[in-house]
Amino acid sequence: MATSPSAATTKIALSDLPEALDTFAAVQAAYPAEVTAVITAIRENLPVLIECDKGLTPYLWRVIRDQLRALPTPITSVYLNGRPDPNAPPNPMQGGIMSTMLGQLRDAVRGATEQQVIVIPHLDLLVTGQGGLTAEAKEVVPLLYENPMLVWIGFKDPSMPLPAVINTLFPRQVTILGGARDRLRYLITQREARKFGCSPTEFYPYTLYTYVSGLNAARLRRILPAVNGEDFPTHPRPAYDQLRQATQCGDIAVPNVDLNKDIGGYKPVKERLQAEILDMLLERNKLTDPAAIKAIEGLVPRGMIFWGPPGTGKTLFAKAMATALNAAITVVSGPELKSKWVGESEERIRQIFLQARQAAPSIIVFDELDSFATARGTYTGSGVEHSMVNQLLTEMDGFGNNEMVFVIGTTNFPESLDPALLRPGRFEFQLHIPYPDADDRRAVLSVYNKKLGLQFSDAALEYAIRRTDGPVDGGNTRYSGDHLQALCRSIARDRIRKQRTDATEPADIERALTANIDLPTLTTHEEHVIATHEAGHAIAALHCPHAPPLDRISIRGDLAGALGFVQYGKEAHKHITSQNQLLDHICILFGGREAEAQHLEDIHTGSSQDVQRATDLARGLIEQLGMGSKLRIWGNEKHDNPSETEKLRMEAEVHAILEAQQTRCRNILTEHRDELLALRSILLEKKTLDRSGMCAIVGDKPKTH
Repeated sequence: MATSPSAATTKIALSDLPEALDTFAAVQAAYPAEVTAVITAIRENLPVLIECDKGLTPYLWRVIRDQLRALPTPITSVYLNGRPDPNAPPNPMQGGIMSTMLGQLRDAVRGATEQQVIVIPHLDLLVTGQGGLTAEAKEVVPLLYENPMLVWIGFKDPSMPLPAVINTLFPRQVTILGGARDRLRYLITQREARKFGCSPTEFYPYTLYTYVSGLNAARLRRILPAVNGEDFPTHPRPAYDQLRQATQCGDIAVPNVDLNKDIGGYKPVKERLQAEILDMLLERNKLTDPAAIKAIEGLVPRGMIFWGPPGTGKTLFAKAMATALNAAITVVSGPELKSKWVGESEERIRQIFLQARQAAPSIIVFDELDSFATARGTYTGSGVEHSMVNQLLTEMDGFGNNEMVFVIGTTNFPESLDPALLRPGRFEFQLHIPYPDADDRRAVLSVYNKKLGLQFSDAALEYAIRRTDGPVDGGNTRYSGDHLQALCRSIARDRIRKQRTDATEPADIERALTANIDLPTLTTHEEHVIATHEAGHAIAALHCPHAPPLDRISIRGDLAGALGFVQYGKEAHKHITSQNQLLDHICILFGGREAEAQHLEDIHTGSSQDVQRATDLARGLIEQLGMGSKLRIWGNEKHDNPSETEKLRMEAEVHAILEAQQTRCRNILTEHRDELLALRSILLEKKTLDRSGMCAIVGDKPKTH
C-alpha cells in the first residue's frame, strides 16, 4: 500500500489534514493498493471478486471506473444496476430488481461479441438465498461461464457467502474490511480532528484508529461529521463515546463493569490481567514511535482462556476488560453455535468475527468453549466441531496486529481443549479464576452490601464469610461469586418485604442460606440422637491438636444428605497434610459413634458412614501413602498384586490404626463428658451454633498444625 513519507510518524501536523473531504475522495485515498489490484487484474483480463460492505460498493466502483477510463487505453464497462432502461416504454410486467438484473445479465452475455467488462454490484443477492442457491442462481451460474469474451467484476458483502461454483469463477479476489491505519490521516478533516483532543498543531491518529479500524471509508465519512463537542477537549472521552454508539451493531454492546469497583477480591487475577493486557495497551497509547508501537501490538495476546469453576465470574472479568478498553463485547454460547445444517455453524462464527471487526475495539467471548473446541479425536457429536475449530482458527489467524479485536474463551475444563487452540498467537494467555477464598468472599460481599444497601453488621459479614466456606448444601460445588450474589439478593428481597432499615445480622444470613432447603421434621428422640452424635464429633475435634478449628454445628438437617453436621474452618496449611492430621481426622470420625455408645447406650445407623470413611483413611495411610511399618505403596501401579501374607499384614495395620483412634476418641469423650452434655443441651435448644456460640460453652482451645 502506498504511503507518503510523513506516514512514518504517529503525529501529523493539523494543517496537513484536509479542510473538507467528500466520500469519493476519501474512498480513493483509503484503498489505493486495493484499487490498483483490481485495475491490474482487469488489464490482464482476469475476473475480480471484491468483498466489501454494501455501503462502500457504489463509491468504490466509481473510483475503479474513473481509473479504468483514465488508462492510456481506456476500458469501458457495463454496470448491471437492476434498474429499468429509462428510454424503454413502460412495461406493466416489469419484475423487481433481481429479475431486472438477471435480464440485464442475460442480454450482456448473449449480446457481447468482443472483450467487455461486466460489473455485477449485487452478485451475492443474485445467487445466494437462505438454505442455498436462489432460483435466479440456476440461470446465473451457466450465464457467467457462457461467454469467454467477458471479464467480470463482482461485488459481495462480507456477511453473505457465495456458492463454491461462483467463487471458482474469480481467480482474483480483493477483500476490504475497515481501513489501514496509515491511511487514516487522509480520511479525517481538520474540524473533526479537533474533537478528539489533538493539540492546536498536531493530530495523533493511532488512538482514534482503535475505534474505527473496522469501519470502511464510506461509513467512516458518514460518522465523523456527526461527532459533536468542543475543540481540543481536555478529556476526549465524550467524542469517543459517540463513536462507540455509532459503531455498535447486532448483539454487540459496550459494558460498564469496573475491574476494581464492581468485582470484589481476586487480587492476583486482577493484577495479572492488568499487567499483561491492560497496562501493555495503555503503554502503547503513550508511545509515538511506530516501531515501538508495532512491537507492543505484536506482544499483546489476541486470544485468551479464562478458566475455572462455574459461577466464578469469568464472563464478568471479560466485561471488565472491555470496559477498561472502552471496547464492545459480544458473548456467544458455545452450544448455541452448533447447527445441524452443513456449513451453518462455521458461517455463524464468521459472522461473529465480522461484526466484531466492524465494531472494534471489541471482545468476543465464547462461553463454554469446550462444548465445540475439545481435542480432535475426542468428539462424540456430529463432527461439525472439527470444522468449527478450523473456522475459529482461520478467523483468529486473519487478525492484524493493529486490530483491536480480542477473543476470550471461557471453560471449566481447559485440559479438554484442542491443543491447536493453545498455540502462541492463538489462545496463548490463560487466566485461572478459582473459587473465592475468604478474602475474596469478604470483598464480594462488601460490593453487594454497598450496591444493595444491606447494612451488614460486622458479625453478619464475618458469619457469611465463614458460612460460605466449603461445599454448597453438602455437594461437590463450592460457594462461588454467583452464590454470594444470590445470597445477597435474597437478603435484599427479604428486607424490602419487611421494610427493614436496621442492620443485617447473622440470623438473616442463615435464614437466607436455608430458605430453599426442605428441612426434615424430627421427633424429640431423633433430635436427641443427632445432637449426641454431632456433639461427640465436636468435642473430639476440639481436643485433637491437629484438627481444624470448629466453625459451625447444626442438627436442623440444613445440609443436603445429612440430618446434622459439624463444619470446620480452614486448615492452617493448604498444600500439605501430615500423618498426625490424618490420624486426628480418623479419631474425630469415631466421635459420633462413641458418643452414642456412652450416652445413649445404643448405636444408630448414622454412624456407619463415619466408620466407612475412617476405614478408607486408614487404608490409604497404609496402602497409598506409605505410612505403615513398611515403606511400600500399593495401588499406584497398574499390576500391583500383593501376596496373601502382605495383604494380611496391611489389614492388620489398618485394623490397629482404627482400634487405636477409636480408643483415643473414647478416652477424650470420657474425660470431657460434661462439655459434651453441655453442648448437646444447647444444641437441642438452639438447633444451630456458630463458632462464637460453641466457644461460650466449651471454649476455643488453640490448635497446633
